[in-house]
Amino acid sequence: MKVNIIGAGLAGLSAAITLAKKGIPCNLVSLLPSERAQSVLAEGGINGALNTMGEGDTPAEHFEDTIRAGVYLADENAVRNLTEQAPEILRELRDLGVPFHLENERIIQRNFGGQKKKRTAYARSSTGKVLMTALIDETRKYEVRGLVTRYPHHELEDLLTEELSANSKSSCCGALIRDHYTEEAIVLQGPVILATGGMNGLFPGETTGTVTNSSDAAALVFSKGVRFSNLEMIQYHPTTIRIPGKRCLISEAARGEGGRLFTLRGGNPWYFMEEKYPELGNLMPRDVVSREMYFVAHDPNCCGQVWLDLRHLAGETWRKKLPDLREEVIHYLGIDPAKTPVPVEPGIHYFMGGIDVDISHRTSFRNLFAAGECCSQYHGANRLGGNSTMGAIYGGKVAAQSAAKALAECSGKISGMQAQQTVKEGKGLVPVSEEAAQQISKLLLGALGIVRTEADLEAAIGEIDRMLSGRKDRSGDCTDFRELPAAHSSNPKELRRLLLAKALLLSASCRKESRGAHYRSDYPETEDDFRTKMISYAAGAEVFAAPEQELPPG
Repeated sequence: MKVNIIGAGLAGLSAAITLAKKGIPCNLVSLLPSERAQSVLAEGGINGALNTMGEGDTPAEHFEDTIRAGVYLADENAVRNLTEQAPEILRELRDLGVPFHLENERIIQRNFGGQKKKRTAYARSSTGKVLMTALIDETRKYEVRGLVTRYPHHELEDLLTEELSANSKSSCCGALIRDHYTEEAIVLQGPVILATGGMNGLFPGETTGTVTNSSDAAALVFSKGVRFSNLEMIQYHPTTIRIPGKRCLISEAARGEGGRLFTLRGGNPWYFMEEKYPELGNLMPRDVVSREMYFVAHDPNCCGQVWLDLRHLAGETWRKKLPDLREEVIHYLGIDPAKTPVPVEPGIHYFMGGIDVDISHRTSFRNLFAAGECCSQYHGANRLGGNSTMGAIYGGKVAAQSAAKALAECSGKISGMQAQQTVKEGKGLVPVSEEAAQQISKLLLGALGIVRTEADLEAAIGEIDRMLSGRKDRSGDCTDFRELPAAHSSNPKELRRLLLAKALLLSASCRKESRGAHYRSDYPETEDDFRTKMISYAAGAEVFAAPEQELPPG
């Protein structure tokens, strides 16, 4: 029996390496090779209070910046553990060969949004690529030794679960995966770590994340009854450009190196962030910058467009720190950002909410763990740039340590388990149709933008309910769509996605305040009563959402 890791980005590789170092074998399952994981797209850097810049930075200050930026919604104990371990993780990455920007063997760190000290280590504007390369090479050492078994081009099709008793948690017994090349289904028994990334598939073409990240895994586990939290917290990155099929990120590193946002007011440039927030200016937390961009774009006294001004940056900065970013802008927009301001707009970039985990990365199901962007843990209501890469690597380590304990506890108990719906005959589940995906996306975008209202949220919930009702009617009034055969006229993946979409909307509707990335124009104040997780879960074909303290025990 092995630990089964679903996803092979930063979190998945970190978990696999952690287990292998302990001599514990694991299966590493991914639809795409690690070289094409979303983690590769991370540009700006990775945070850790090394204090290499002589500013007196400490893990305690990293903790304070993270908690404050997340508007006090994240688990403080978890964040403290992350920030205290971050410096050592950066040193370990350097020892693995990550080519951070160095001067005299010292890791150089840059400013990033929401942080008062330079604590973001980087490799030009391609940090994700070099981090992944180092972890891929390290993982291969353990593959050769048989401690890591790769299942490339495989997709998670089902979680195997069993009810232990009426008063206990459901237990995850393994995973059913399917080979996209051969259609062969394989049952993997043992604890499962989900490292499946964010929910980009809910917003096709509207996120900076990889277009292959479908959100099917999140929808699957949500439909099983696994608890999610803070799904309303969707980060809009201030500086994106639209390219074919998706949005392209203009890294926060550009503003970290001195980039300035402006609009035209009365025909003259107005550097609004510097006027409104003189202390941090263009490096305010992302939720603040995106919201201010929204307001000035809708100001009748302004022109409706915001630009990123990089013309004043030194040539050495372009050559050594931002060459990749410059090449991207020239390639996609046909303009040189060293000479011409870049037209930018906020775009969906990161999901702070996801699978609810505790400080040990345990989910609401026994023997099921989650790490990386698929889970809700370190970022609260808004993520600091540079914290996602560190959170994924650290979270993968913690999830692996917890799964190792679970493997020891469940050994022998699960070996005799008869996996439910073990190997399904024929092909895998039919993908979500493009028509349904676009319909769901349109509803979510309309209600879950930078500024939200009760009317928009309730209208979208009503439409989702109508779509769910129509699919249940065509399914013979089935009360639990999970029992539907894959060949049924109703698509199980579409039904799961509808349930997850409804959970996002319900969570936003229930949070009657403004906090971080969640801004309600009808509830513009931040309320102490809502300084709590917003929990959502599915029970059959019904979806529920409520503040954590309002949930019944257990």
